[in-house]
Amino acid sequence: HYEQALAIRREVGDRRGEAATLNNIAGVYHALGQREKALTSYEQALAVVREEGDRFGESATLFNIGFVLDQLGRTAEAVSYLEQSIALGEALGRPDLDSDRAFLDRVRRKLMGN
Repeated sequence: HYEQALAIRREVGDRRGEAATLNNIAGVYHALGQREKALTSYEQALAVVREEGDRFGESATLFNIGFVLDQLGRTAEAVSYLEQSIALGEALGRPDLDSDRAFLDRVRRKLMGN
């Protein structure tokens, strides 16, 4: 159903809806353990939210990419995406960053071997 929704959103030019649907597709792939496919969908969503200037969507999608990269063992890349997400979230005044920062700290410790 998400694939059908994606096609419709693209057909009617609903770019923000397209990004949301790509994020939903990625979430399904992630839940199914298909992390590479999830990553691909998140990366597509990131391109769309950036094109649209959706800074909140960009922050959330950067975090999701970092989360998946960490699970794929690509820890240094994960840290980079998580840092970008949090920096953007801070610039936007997002009040809900405590858990994101805590996750970033855990990933950094993993990177350092602690």
